[in-house]
Amino acid sequence: MKFSLSSAEVFIPDGAAHPGALSRTTHLAVGAHQDDLEIMAFEGILACFQQADKWFSGVVVTNGGGSPRSDVYADYTDEQMMAVRRTEQKKAATVGEYGAQFLLNHPSGAVKDASRAQVVDDLHAVLDATRPEIVYTHNPADKHDTHVGVMLRLVAAIRRLPVEARPKKLYGCEVWRDLDWLHDADKVAFDVSSHENLQAALLGVFDSQVSGGKRYDLATLGRRRAHATYHASHDVDVSTGITFAMDLTPLIEDETLNAQELVGRHISRFADDVSARLENLGG
Repeated sequence: MKFSLSSAEVFIPDGAAHPGALSRTTHLAVGAHQDDLEIMAFEGILACFQQADKWFSGVVVTNGGGSPRSDVYADYTDEQMMAVRRTEQKKAATVGEYGAQFLLNHPSGAVKDASRAQVVDDLHAVLDATRPEIVYTHNPADKHDTHVGVMLRLVAAIRRLPVEARPKKLYGCEVWRDLDWLHDADKVAFDVSSHENLQAALLGVFDSQVSGGKRYDLATLGRRRAHATYHASHDVDVSTGITFAMDLTPLIEDETLNAQELVGRHISRFADDVSARLENLGG
């Protein structure tokens, strides 16, 4: 495959030959940074793990050069951190038995600049080679600009595909903002109770982040557990881990709809739900 940057890479953990290694993909996750996939798209990893007819592939769009660092990584240059984070992502792909791991290596600035076509071009190439049925990415209410930029560039890339070649589902997932605020009818709840050992292993691979100053491992597993308990107020727990997503499929089915309108509808429904409850209870 040819990408816009010569430093981009496709890693195939089991060594399968192209193009079959890519076309076997059924579930694809597109994240901004190394470890985003493992935080937001474990439902897809779990759905494909040890399944002969389902394969999860991941795309990391940026190079990870601007990440915080401390401990043994405190004096690492951006170039050294980028190398470490690429290695960590490949380890995660091996542990999770991904079909393929794409490392596009763009700087964050390129992702956030809508006038630069290279990111969309590269994502279109990935989509054309993999033709996934289900795609996971960041949600449009995320508070990290690079995450939202990746989501917008991905939607643009999917819209370039013929309608018959587009994924059946596109989900916007949680990283830098929970989605528990969504109206219950709007939540997509993924049960990620099983393989807690695999969840811990995938998150723990990213030592440069965990020991480097951010306990994403504890926070992510804690959030999944909290969602499982707080999802329904009058029911006993039926799972030990839940992740929430926003259904972004309307954005690839209706090209007149934009992300701002879609998320605005969700915010309005949330506001209406809160207001109605207060009014009903005399508030």
